[in-house]
Amino acid sequence: MWNRFIKNDKGFTGLEAAIVLVAFVVVAAVFSYVMLGAGFYTTQKSQEVVHTGVMQASSSLEPSGDVIAAGNADKKIGNLTLYVTNTAGGSSVDLNKTIITYIDKNDFYTMDYEQVEAKRSWNYTESISDGGPKNLIDTGEKYKIEIDLDKLANTLNEISDCPDTNEDIRLEIKPPEGAVLIIGRTMPASISNGQFYAVY
Repeated sequence: MWNRFIKNDKGFTGLEAAIVLVAFVVVAAVFSYVMLGAGFYTTQKSQEVVHTGVMQASSSLEPSGDVIAAGNADKKIGNLTLYVTNTAGGSSVDLNKTIITYIDKNDFYTMDYEQVEAKRSWNYTESISDGGPKNLIDTGEKYKIEIDLDKLANTLNEISDCPDTNEDIRLEIKPPEGAVLIIGRTMPASISNGQFYAVY
């Protein structure tokens, strides 16, 4: 008699079944919300990674023409001039946020584009332009960059000396986004004041 009473489930009403059903639905809804949220978050992060990768790959510079070295009164190289352009299909490069590193046998100096002209050791001018903002290199544009080594050595005292004959130098041009443009050159075997040399 007691066993029959325990096993009897006739008291399980429709209201209790509804409560259990609602509990299952709520748990399933919360679980699905968490899973969908995690999926959306992962998708968003993947898109950000792909977008950043495309920007890093597409927004960079390439040289356009020779690097020209100018001799100074000490018969060393006092100025470097080079031309840069945007890579094919690349996005705009902001020269105001670009960093140039100068390296030779004695010096390693990194210089950003100083807004105060007295402290500025390199400058840029438009050579071929589409009329857009002057600090942005867009597709098809060409800019001239001049690095004043005389000023770096003798006025700002940031490098020990200007490069001499047959000295190897390297320039690293780092845009705010994209690959670093590395240019290595060897100074000419003979340097005269006021003379210009295409260096390779």
